[in-house]
Amino acid sequence: MGLVVNLLLGVVKLVGGIIGNSFALLADAVNSIGDVVTTVVVLFALRVAQRPADAEHPYGHTRAEGIAASNVALLVIISALLVGWEAIQRITVQHDIPPIWTLWIAGANIFIKEGLFQYKLRVGKRTGSSAIIANAWDHRSDALCALAVLIGLGTIRFGGSQFIWADEVASLVVVAAIVWTAIQLFRSSASELMDVQADPEFVGRIRVAALRVAGIEEVETLWVRKSGLEFFADIHIEVDQYLTVAEGHRIGHDVKDRLLAEFPNLRDVLVHLEPFPHIQT
Repeated sequence: MGLVVNLLLGVVKLVGGIIGNSFALLADAVNSIGDVVTTVVVLFALRVAQRPADAEHPYGHTRAEGIAASNVALLVIISALLVGWEAIQRITVQHDIPPIWTLWIAGANIFIKEGLFQYKLRVGKRTGSSAIIANAWDHRSDALCALAVLIGLGTIRFGGSQFIWADEVASLVVVAAIVWTAIQLFRSSASELMDVQADPEFVGRIRVAALRVAGIEEVETLWVRKSGLEFFADIHIEVDQYLTVAEGHRIGHDVKDRLLAEFPNLRDVLVHLEPFPHIQT
């Protein structure tokens, strides 16, 4: 849905910007077309990420989402900076006042983008997809960009030709918002590729669930990393040092089975056993 809406908005704003002589609408059109590219790449990356593990990728293909998101972010930053440079060059150039219908395009864009933001944010939180959540916030920034375009066009329409520079200023606001959003997306996706520890609340829930397994004395170490839509956990559990290897092995499997059953977004759990020291009194 986001792909179709952004494509239609991009075409409408591109045509409106060219015919209506509004560089702010053109900048916003570039924004929407960039969103189309982003969505296509994310859809492709999610499909790749769902492929099962194979001999060359024993850990699966889940990193495809982070790789795609980081590359798209760099592409969006470059395209936005090119638009910004063009806006700076045009800021002192006199041109015709955009017609009144350009305001209607900008106004409709605000409501459409805010609606997409609310919808995708709910989907992203439900699925735990950082790419969808990032895409949702991109729609929110788009709504704010459309507001800036509306203000810029309104200033020109009601203020006269002496405020003709407001169109380019509005386009620079759009560019700044695009760059800021793309930087946040790059940081988020790059963070996943660096195997950063998962959210403390999620890690804490995994720890509590592991401690409920019979035979576990303590959780010594727990590392949880996010990869695409899924997580991988490495857990070191302490068990009675006098247990047999077979008994310790069984407890380790119990922990893994419990965590995989209780947390569906856990892709795999690696369990390591440690002896629990008995304190002599």
